[in-house]
Amino acid sequence: MAIYRLLHQAQFVYEPELLDLMSWVYEDVFKALGLVDRAAPVTELIAKKIIELTKAGERDPARMRDLTIQALQK
Repeated sequence: MAIYRLLHQAQFVYEPELLDLMSWVYEDVFKALGLVDRAAPVTELIAKKIIELTKAGERDPARMRDLTIQALQK
């Protein structure tokens, strides 16, 4: 999964609760967009946006999902 790979490479340590939140949002974005191909290039864009939002202090999963989807539509 792209989000786990990017988190592993990051120079930042996340608390278990944040890892769970980011994973949940990642899966929720996939469901909302009807994506099934975990190897598609868009997976990395989704993961990067979720990580960016988390670093910025966002913790609301619905807002994170919506902002990630909006970012993909630009």
